[in-house]
Amino acid sequence: MLSQKVRRQFLQYFKDKQHAVISSSPVVPHDDPTLLFTNAGMNQFKDVFLGNAVRDYKRAATSQKCIRVGGKHNDLENVGHTRRHLTFFEMLGNFSFGDYFKAEAIRLAWEVSTQVFEFDPNFIWPTVYTEDQEAFEIWRQYVPAERITRMGEKDNFWAMGDTGPCGPCSELYYDRGNAYGDARNPGEDIEGERYLEYWNLVFMQYNRLIDDNLQPLPKPSIDTGAGLERIISLKLNVDSVFETDVLSSLIKSIEEVSGVPYDYHNQKLGPAFRVIADHLRCLAFAIADGAQPSNVERGYVLRKVLRRAVRYGRMLGIEEPFLAKILPRLVEAMGSDYVELEKGKHRISEILTMEEEAFFRTLHRGGNILNQIIERAQSHQKLISGEDAFKLKDTYGLPIEEILLIAKDNALTVDQKRYAVLENEAKERSRSTQKNVQQVVAENLFADYIQKLGPCQFLGYVQHNATGRVTAIVVDGRNVDEMKEGQEGMVVLDATPFYAEMGGQIGDIGTLKGDHLLFQVKDCIAPYNGIIAHVGKLEKGMLKLGMPILAEIDKVRRQKIANNHTATHLMHWALHKVLGEHIKQAGSVVDEKRLRFDFSHHKALTQQEINKIEDLVNEKIRDNQPVRWYEIPYEEAQKQTEIKQFFGEKYSSLVRVIDIDYSKELCGGTHTKATGDLGLFRIAKESSIAAGVRRIEAVTGSEAEALTRESDGIIATCAAALKTQPQKLLERLEKLLEENKHQAQELKSVKKSQLGGLATDLLAKVEMINETPFLAAELVLTTEELRSCADDIMNRMSSLILVLASPSDSKCQIIVRVSEDLVNKGFKAQDIVKTIAPIIEGSGGGKPNSAQAGGTAVHKVKEALMKAKEMIAKGS
Repeated sequence: MLSQKVRRQFLQYFKDKQHAVISSSPVVPHDDPTLLFTNAGMNQFKDVFLGNAVRDYKRAATSQKCIRVGGKHNDLENVGHTRRHLTFFEMLGNFSFGDYFKAEAIRLAWEVSTQVFEFDPNFIWPTVYTEDQEAFEIWRQYVPAERITRMGEKDNFWAMGDTGPCGPCSELYYDRGNAYGDARNPGEDIEGERYLEYWNLVFMQYNRLIDDNLQPLPKPSIDTGAGLERIISLKLNVDSVFETDVLSSLIKSIEEVSGVPYDYHNQKLGPAFRVIADHLRCLAFAIADGAQPSNVERGYVLRKVLRRAVRYGRMLGIEEPFLAKILPRLVEAMGSDYVELEKGKHRISEILTMEEEAFFRTLHRGGNILNQIIERAQSHQKLISGEDAFKLKDTYGLPIEEILLIAKDNALTVDQKRYAVLENEAKERSRSTQKNVQQVVAENLFADYIQKLGPCQFLGYVQHNATGRVTAIVVDGRNVDEMKEGQEGMVVLDATPFYAEMGGQIGDIGTLKGDHLLFQVKDCIAPYNGIIAHVGKLEKGMLKLGMPILAEIDKVRRQKIANNHTATHLMHWALHKVLGEHIKQAGSVVDEKRLRFDFSHHKALTQQEINKIEDLVNEKIRDNQPVRWYEIPYEEAQKQTEIKQFFGEKYSSLVRVIDIDYSKELCGGTHTKATGDLGLFRIAKESSIAAGVRRIEAVTGSEAEALTRESDGIIATCAAALKTQPQKLLERLEKLLEENKHQAQELKSVKKSQLGGLATDLLAKVEMINETPFLAAELVLTTEELRSCADDIMNRMSSLILVLASPSDSKCQIIVRVSEDLVNKGFKAQDIVKTIAPIIEGSGGGKPNSAQAGGTAVHKVKEALMKAKEMIAKGS
């Protein structure tokens, strides 16, 4: 791919110019709490620019993965709607830490632009800071003065913060011609359509003090950044970064997944392809580097990005998780240069799918309310009302920031003042009543239901099917009298065995049946206190208010859910036994495949603790105790300290207790009849999800058996590889480790003896150059061995200049040592290294008596050693 070619050519160019090529840092800056995401190439060198650290190189080049999706650098709302904005992009950059400055930086940028990028020099327009006459005069060596534009502090002065390192910039623009506007220079091109900025050179020469004064830095530095996607768009002469190779290949994959052809000029659907392509890259790289969607900090931002991609996917008709289907194309395009994508592809796929499934469940509950709101706003002054915005928040769980993005994506605005009033009113109501947020939204649909008909009767604790009467039908967010075949919506019965999702337990699925009628229930929710709503699609017939209907849940699925819910209670009890009474539940999810339990705890669980928890739960499963339930007044439950109650949960006056003798909890969920029904319990994963909050994921029954089989299979495979029996695997491993340790010690002893002999042989080759003892040799040793050999030789010689080199297939190491007496005569190890390192196309540094260098020009080692000898002969 062209992107890969240019990326590698750029890095090779600077490598040839004695720059250390440094790998991209993660997009998740784990060591910098001031950043949500890495947003510039200089982030990983910030400590160097601030003077808090020193590297063993003075010039560097990188291709840095960047994400700009929050805070000051937030391009999210523009992505997909402009030609150049991206949330994820690659920033090519070269850096000088007190080495070269403006003249060299400008020369390098010009050479790369014209020789590596192969841009026509007649169309390159530099800009300089208004007061930077020095940069202006340097650029006049390359372009006519009329093509150099002076710009103000906003555009051409960079600062790390309110105080600290800062300096003027010089940006490089490429003139794309009259087809993109009639602006005469970058300063007149406000939208940046004709003159596309592709590189920014920052001349870091000042330190801004707290009184706003600029103090010259003792060692001015260079920080540059060139957007790879923009460069590729210019090389291909295409209108948009989305027409470049990597992004266009992702768009092609989106076409295949959606079945919809991509048309760049389609104002309605075109942005959807671009948004998905960009957001997938952003999500994949962030997850590969250790982040994942959540409700806090960078996880919150990623969840917003993912949900935006899903919403645009729905515009293309995609109604199921799809991002993981596009991921292989991204791995194929970029995985060879960013191996973290290849290594993490399975985890990335799993997290994307899990998050999409959760969001689709949320979206499906709202039916077509979102589309209705958008359509209504488009016909009413392009404004989403405060009421509708609030409904979106409570129905979909969308924060106002995301609602604003939805509005922008559809060329709409939001009545934020009215929204704020409604939100404050809701907060006041929540303080004085026990309504949850969904109840506020559902008042329009079910305000009179409870008064007229009373609450729905839940029969699911003892029945799997029951006949009920249709008491409400909701289609497209409105109460209707009938539902026609093919329509989707919600159906409410006066009595039902279906459990509505709450308390962490997912809702039931199943069918509603009648004469020549079939309604497929895909989810079951409680949109209002006392209401059980069956969400799904009428596959056959016509559904009317008042008609009797048979409600039947998926019995097998319900049993698995019940087993996992009971297992959650058993595990909660075991956690208290093993870790202590400080354990507090912080959330849970129970479905038919697994259970997930979040709890407060200050550190990771040990394997012994995990084993003990499993043992306690499985012991209770084998006891096959009955699982009883009963209802008591909440006041009475509060007096019984052995009954667990949960984090901010709101209870009615009559509460349900799940009683397994040793474990008692308030719970409205469904449970199995006896602990023995669980069969087997296994913990699949234990992890941290926030400071002081741990998460356990576990399985029961057949899923637990499968997990056990998988573990047994791994053990059997390892045992076979080591040619032993599984039960003797540990013994075999310990023996091998002991043998390896013994052999390593023997090898070290032999190596030491060999190195001693080698040092003796080398000392016989010491020569006198102008009365200065000098020894240079080329050896085939590891870096550690080379250092050990150098130490041995210097310990035996009181006066010597030593230069040892060790070449390998792709790189070489050079060590220089100078005895103290010769240092006093002016010979310095770091000076020798600085002179010979460029010969091997490397860099290095050190102290007067000891220095080292590394390089890649293995074939020039002899030349480097000869150069060192020449330096000694000259007395320098």
